[in-house]
Amino acid sequence: MTDLTGLSAFPITPASASGVVDVAALRGLVGRLAAAKVDSVGLLGSTGSYPYLTRDERRRALDAALDEAAGRVPVLVGVGALRTDAALDLARDAQAAGAAAGLLAPVSYTPLSDDEVFEHVRAVADGSGLPICFYDNPGTTHFAVSPALLGRLSRLPGVVAAKSPAAPAAEVAGRIAALRAAVPDGFRLGSSVDWHAAEALLAGSEAWYSVAAGLFPRPCLAILRAARRGDGAEARRLDAALAPLWALFRAHSSLRVVYAAADILGLCRAEPPRPILPLPAAVRADVAAVVERLGLG
Repeated sequence: MTDLTGLSAFPITPASASGVVDVAALRGLVGRLAAAKVDSVGLLGSTGSYPYLTRDERRRALDAALDEAAGRVPVLVGVGALRTDAALDLARDAQAAGAAAGLLAPVSYTPLSDDEVFEHVRAVADGSGLPICFYDNPGTTHFAVSPALLGRLSRLPGVVAAKSPAAPAAEVAGRIAALRAAVPDGFRLGSSVDWHAAEALLAGSEAWYSVAAGLFPRPCLAILRAARRGDGAEARRLDAALAPLWALFRAHSSLRVVYAAADILGLCRAEPPRPILPLPAAVRADVAAVVERLGLG
């Protein structure tokens, strides 16, 4: 089983307006990440627009990514869905295809209770045999996991890790400590929210689940390596250098920005899935200027 630590890079999923995945473009994105030696590829996460794709297209994306990544980098794949039976089907697809683990968010329309989330995760982990990373993403699911609930989830067979939004610098160490106290030894705690990731890594987060790394793995790897060797000054310096990118992410959403950046860099011509619109021309120009100024091309 893959040890979910280090840098997990989350690429977009290039697709047509009708939701047909551009397999060649996706393979190109995954190949870049494998060549950069990220620790894992986070396929079909929120950046990968998983809720907007059918089960068949998600399987096509997974097969293409696994084929491109084979023997080079593990693939963690989003298996979230509104219904438990649909999430279970997706997890079984991922298990059969050879994914390293599944990323399971408590997707909902009607707000879910702790017990409903627990039973949802239990059913998917137990019924699929796929190692599960619980995906805490309250910005999209409108459900925030408590340390107590994560403690319950972490003791389910097959639930091996959690991806949680990193708190701001003043709060991050306390948040990680509270989560660590609730889960058993060996359960992996990782962080998202790129502009808080450096502090989260320095505070003990074992993984960085990164949108930026899906396009720009090398500067993200540099931050990770500095944090791992305990060089806080260097990790913060490298993080500060990316502040213009983080500002764009906060202002316009990381999803919209990386779609624009992928197009600007000529990596693919995909647009975000409707109803999400591409960035206006003026903002796109800002993205292009930041990419050039930071040398991210």
